[in-house]
Formats: sequence, C-alpha cells, structure tokens
Amino acid sequence: MARPAAAYEPAVPARPACAYTSCYCEENVWKLCEYIRSQDQYPLEEFYAVFISNDRRMIPLWKQKSGHGDEPVVWDYHVILLHVSSREQNFIYDLDTVLPFPCPFDMYSVEAFRLDEGLRPEFHRKIRMIRADLYLKTFASDRSHMKDANGKWQKPPPSYPCIETAAVGFS
Repeated sequence: MARPAAAYEPAVPARPACAYTSCYCEENVWKLCEYIRSQDQYPLEEFYAVFISNDRRMIPLWKQKSGHGDEPVVWDYHVILLHVSSREQNFIYDLDTVLPFPCPFDMYSVEAFRLDEGLRPEFHRKIRMIRADLYLKTFASDRSHMKDANGKWQKPPPSYPCIETAAVGFS
C-alpha cells in the first residue's frame, strides 16, 4: 500500500507571528524571505517575490483583509510570496489575504485573482517575479512613496528601520 504524501510544512511561522505592517506588502515579503533564509528549511531559490500591478496602478484582488464581502480591493500594486515547491503543489504567502496562510496556489489564483476575462482592460494585471535571494540582495526602500505631498505618512510605517542593502542602498 502506498504511503500518503507528507503534509506541506510552512516555510514561515503562523500569520500572527510574522513581521507585518499594513500597506507595506513589499517589506512584509522581504521579511518573510529573510526568515526563510535564516531557517534553511527550504532552498531560498524555490521562493519568489511576486509584484502585481499594471500601467494604471489599479489592480483588483479579492479575499483581502481590507475588503468588504465579495468586493475586490483595488491596490496600486501588491506583493506576495510564491513557493515553487519541489512537491506537487505550489503555495502563496500573502499576509493581507483572508485565505489560508500559506494558500495553495490553485486556490489563491481562483479566489484572489479571478479571471481577467471579466475585468475591464484597465484592471488587467501584470506580474513580475523576482527570485527571493535576489530580492534580499537588491530591494531597498526609504518609504518615501508612503508620504503625502506634505511629508506626512499616508499609513504608519513599520517599527523596524528602513530596508537597505549593501548592493543598492535606498531605492
């Protein structure tokens, strides 16, 4: 008799234990990548920071914490973490979703992305994937994009210092 496949072991702690700041998804994903690198449980090369946006900076995502009912949240961009697992199923880590954490890729794509066919063209999404090891080496942010014209925070920043890398400094 065949043995059942081993259950997927999440690469990061449960959602409440993860570093998280609302509206700073790119930093949240960077922190997830940093954690994964420190644990050596999975090869870092199996993980990708996935940037979702479009030319108009208006992308709808469903099943988001800040959403209401079955209405999408329209973000200017969103960043999630993809684990391209050596097993049969791939997983998405999105700290802003109400879906499971991690979420099987198939479920996330159906529930959070839906289909572009039903969307007006200005909402069609573009995706850019960056391997996690490269993301950790090259991503930096001075968070200036989160300040309004008067220099006030649009949303409170994370409590930790700005992410800066030796390779890039601030982006």
